[in-house]
Amino acid sequence: MAEQTKRKRDPRLDFFRGCAMLIIFIAHVPRNLWGQYIPARFGYSDATEMFVFCSGFAAAIAFGGTFVRAGFWVGTARILYRTWQVYAAHIGMFFFITAIGVFGTRLSGEFNYIARLNLNRFFSLTADAMAGLFTLTYVPNYFDILPMYIVALALVPVIMAIAKINTSLAMASSLALYVATWMFDWELPAEPWSDRPWFFNPFCWQLLFFTGYGLSRGWIKAPKPRLDLALLALAFVLFSLVTYYRPIWSEIPQLDPIRDAIRPWRSKTNFGVLRYIHFLCLAYLSHCLLHDKQWLLTTRWTAPILTVGQQALPSFLFSMGASYVAGMVLDHMGRSVPTFALVNMTGLLLVIALAYTAAWYKATPWRPQKAPT
Repeated sequence: MAEQTKRKRDPRLDFFRGCAMLIIFIAHVPRNLWGQYIPARFGYSDATEMFVFCSGFAAAIAFGGTFVRAGFWVGTARILYRTWQVYAAHIGMFFFITAIGVFGTRLSGEFNYIARLNLNRFFSLTADAMAGLFTLTYVPNYFDILPMYIVALALVPVIMAIAKINTSLAMASSLALYVATWMFDWELPAEPWSDRPWFFNPFCWQLLFFTGYGLSRGWIKAPKPRLDLALLALAFVLFSLVTYYRPIWSEIPQLDPIRDAIRPWRSKTNFGVLRYIHFLCLAYLSHCLLHDKQWLLTTRWTAPILTVGQQALPSFLFSMGASYVAGMVLDHMGRSVPTFALVNMTGLLLVIALAYTAAWYKATPWRPQKAPT
């Protein structure tokens, strides 16, 4: 009965996913002054973790119930359809941003935006690159997050099949894949002409995806707000700040041995365990702050962020292209405090406008509205 009742949308999901989309825009603007103030500068985890966790949480809402209501094969078919959509979006985004680089290079005559994207070999070894692009064996660094998301989505039927036996076993399987990847160095090739792997190893990042998925499905429970746990989480966040934020650790040479010891465990490619713990601590602190106060996220001031979060995929695709164009604009306008403010604010407003436009199209206002029963 619970599965047949439509779940009320959690504003925390949309709010934090919207924040992640806006941060991703700022983070991808080349040589962006505002990029010095995003979460990635103050701790081990960043907007990528927000995106992946929220994507897993949302996938459970969008697709998890289908497996229960309509059966395993219908649920799998729906996952395959979504995977195809994300795959097509990835291919389209690549050619769109590559075209921006080509036109930007031709129009400026001064900057080589193809080289900045490290796409020279795409044009010199086009046959190999095209084959690799469509088989996901050519994944340039700027275009690496959606392929990771594709693999995580493709694992959903596997996890759901295991969950039919036992939900705890399903979560343990995700953890086992993560541990095995670290033990046996499993990775996927990122280009045909070298041994470079995917920047985001999907066999590691799926752990965070399925953490969100499991929480959403109710397979695992978030601990209730407690002062001792909140203080412990805050202590780890402060430890991360001290050992990661450059203005602090650069002034304390005694931290160097600690930083050297923990460096492998905060790896972004293989989603180091310290990144995982840091994100969980931040998520728990947010849970404590917003417990029974979700209404704080549903005001008119937060509505734009919620809308961006509800239209995450089109917002992400647009922000990736917009951030690259923003870098071109800064190249020609110059990088100063006023130009940074102008370009960043314009870009953020455009991402929000795109989200509202996508929401308008999804609402299909041109169709006749059904009369209320």
